[in-house]
Amino acid sequence: MKTVLFQGDSITDAGRDRNNDNYRGNGYPTLVAGKLGAKYPGEYQFINRGVSGDRVVDINARIRRDLINLKPDYLTVLIGINDVWHEVGSGNGVCNEKYFRTYCEIIEEVQHDCPGVKIFILEPFVLKAAATEENWDYFKSETALRAESAKKVAEKYGLTFIPLQEKFDALCEKAAPDYWLLDGVHPSAMGHEVIAEAVCDALEKGLVF
Repeated sequence: MKTVLFQGDSITDAGRDRNNDNYRGNGYPTLVAGKLGAKYPGEYQFINRGVSGDRVVDINARIRRDLINLKPDYLTVLIGINDVWHEVGSGNGVCNEKYFRTYCEIIEEVQHDCPGVKIFILEPFVLKAAATEENWDYFKSETALRAESAKKVAEKYGLTFIPLQEKFDALCEKAAPDYWLLDGVHPSAMGHEVIAEAVCDALEKGLVF
């Protein structure tokens, strides 16, 4: 049985059970596991190791325990919004340059210790709603920088990049931003479905299943 590992912050965490890998939270990892697990029964295990509040440096700090030691065959990573948000809330964000460098360090270490792993980089995203509207110009511009850096990481290492910002921007023409991202950052059930569909499409288009 091959392992699909989801890595990221609270968007990935989504209330998962730290003591039970069978409960992957209320977000896109559960939706992906449900769809692909039903389509390919018994072929893959799906593990969620997202941690609420994490920045890219926090993923790097726990890289052995929550990533390398699990020896994933497939890895998805969604990280970046807290690197921006923590600067607003506590002055403890991660600048774009360090974000890129640290992301590269993560990929290189994972590829070295988990040869053959297929990695999928999800684009950080943000919308204008309760948590972001007061500092909207900052959130919009800085998140766009992290998104650009995430794409550059994918290009540098030949990884699959999964765009999300344009999807959410387009969907705001059909319903208000907080319909998709409750506070401008955390997805609703509908927002998680959008991410899950993009992840499933990328996994299957990559012919990894």
